[in-house]
Amino acid sequence: MKSAVLLLSSSLALASAFCDHGTRAFNRRAEPSEKVKFGYEDLLGPVVWQGIDEQSAVCATGRHQSPISISQANSKAVQGSRLNFTVESYPNGAEFLNLGTTLEVLANGTMALGDKDYSLVQYHVHTPSEHRINREYYPMEVHFVFQAEDDSLAVVGIMVEVASEEQTSDFVSATFANLDKAPNAGSVTETPALDFGALQAHINNSTEGVAWNVVEKPVFMNTTLYREIKNNLKFNSRFTQNEPGAINLLDQARLLLNGQVKPGSNATGLGDDE
Repeated sequence: MKSAVLLLSSSLALASAFCDHGTRAFNRRAEPSEKVKFGYEDLLGPVVWQGIDEQSAVCATGRHQSPISISQANSKAVQGSRLNFTVESYPNGAEFLNLGTTLEVLANGTMALGDKDYSLVQYHVHTPSEHRINREYYPMEVHFVFQAEDDSLAVVGIMVEVASEEQTSDFVSATFANLDKAPNAGSVTETPALDFGALQAHINNSTEGVAWNVVEKPVFMNTTLYREIKNNLKFNSRFTQNEPGAINLLDQARLLLNGQVKPGSNATGLGDDE
């Protein structure tokens, strides 16, 4: 069965929040001694990210927010082949980083989106998935982070579902084969040989497609591998946001607490990007 790729937004101001490790906007590697400035729970969670620095203020007011629950009503379908998604093979393996907040592989590749070309910087994972498709979440989501010459970012999200050993994607199993060699935040190892041919076909042969590009049909991992990844990462997903263009839910909560709107109302809001 062919998959679909769903185009959500041409602006990634918030969609790319904290997906930019390794890009020119963020240090390529987190040092083991570097104090983590954000997380996914308690006082480091997504509800306070807007206070990390000036650039992060958009997390509370931006209107191109993510993640969201994707549906035909809020996404645009395009041919997956138009993305020209390509990732280089690594016969000798690639660098694998445990950042504490995610697990990441440094990789090179290219993608064309509209009239702009992007270069792949890294891919990383979230457990559970950050986006939902027709309200359904998945056990894991992989984010391939691309950067253009003008520093703009584009992200391809791929859902990962739990299935049998026989159905497990070679790309997924190879990526995490040496996870036990990088068990803690700041640790680094190498993957075994990586080949993205099947994954590229999965995306480029899509009947439909999306600059958050989220592939509708998942790839698969076995239960044992899923438990190993989940045991290491624990939980590293953001809360589901309002639809792109609608008020940011953090801005909505502020207005509600100030008595400026009523519960359940869809406030216009006072976002900075209006």
